[in-house]
Amino acid sequence: MIAKGYGWSVIDVELRHLRAMAAIAEEGTFGRAAVRLGYTQSSVSQQIAALERALGGAVFDRPGGPRAVRLTPLGEVVLSHGRELLTRSEALADAVDRFRAGSGRIDIGTFQSVSNLILPAVVRQLLDEHPGCDIRLSEVEPEDPKLGDLDLLFHDGRIEGDVEHVKLLDEPYLLVAGVGVFPDGPVRAELLDGVPMVAWPLTFHQRWLERTLAEYGARPRVVFRTSGHETILSMVRAGIGSAVLPWLALHGSDATSDDRLSIHQLEPAPSREMFLHWPAERTHSPLATRAIEIAIEAAGNLAAQI
Repeated sequence: MIAKGYGWSVIDVELRHLRAMAAIAEEGTFGRAAVRLGYTQSSVSQQIAALERALGGAVFDRPGGPRAVRLTPLGEVVLSHGRELLTRSEALADAVDRFRAGSGRIDIGTFQSVSNLILPAVVRQLLDEHPGCDIRLSEVEPEDPKLGDLDLLFHDGRIEGDVEHVKLLDEPYLLVAGVGVFPDGPVRAELLDGVPMVAWPLTFHQRWLERTLAEYGARPRVVFRTSGHETILSMVRAGIGSAVLPWLALHGSDATSDDRLSIHQLEPAPSREMFLHWPAERTHSPLATRAIEIAIEAAGNLAAQI
């Protein structure tokens, strides 16, 4: 900002000049202000001299001797506005410090399997490490996933656009059946042809699964569709049919220890690749950088159990 017509410019006024001026006004002398600021008295005098040159007038009356200095009328105007600038600069410094410490905002897009296992690990650890952070989650449309304003996006496949990614894991689908329905061990996928099956509604992922099974020579006879994971397992327990579910949906669930159910690998097994995406050529916030690290670690721990 340059004031014209008065022969002076505030463009040369620096925050350190205003900070020194405020300290002198509060302490009453240049010497005490220097001690408070950790400067030499000559350094404080030089800063006020530079300020007065920029303003084109004195900001302090200096009576000399032990008497305290006093603000001039110009000094009162400058300090009044200067305190506002100092307050704002402190708020800015605090905001930058909090951002660097990971206390900003992060927007993450996800889908159900990730929301069940990997994402909770990311959220929990971010909140533990940065209690003040603002985490926003949203489920994306699997048919047409877009990053938009998201910082990160989990998706089981690559997405189009100017994005970067890391592959987290390959997730197989498993056969869940009643005990004794199939022999122990892996089951050939083609043996599911015509078999009664409990399945998800015809969502994007379920359509993909049924197309893949068809490529393997299996067209199960779907006897019931429901979006409830526990309902699917309950129907399998009841004996109405079997189910083909993703590994993440079964991991850690009661199904793995239920003596009424048997879980089989399929050969060949439908499998989906899980990726984490982010905008290309965008500088990561500390939160996004940390979230990527946590997601990779969590996925690695899960992949070791598949």
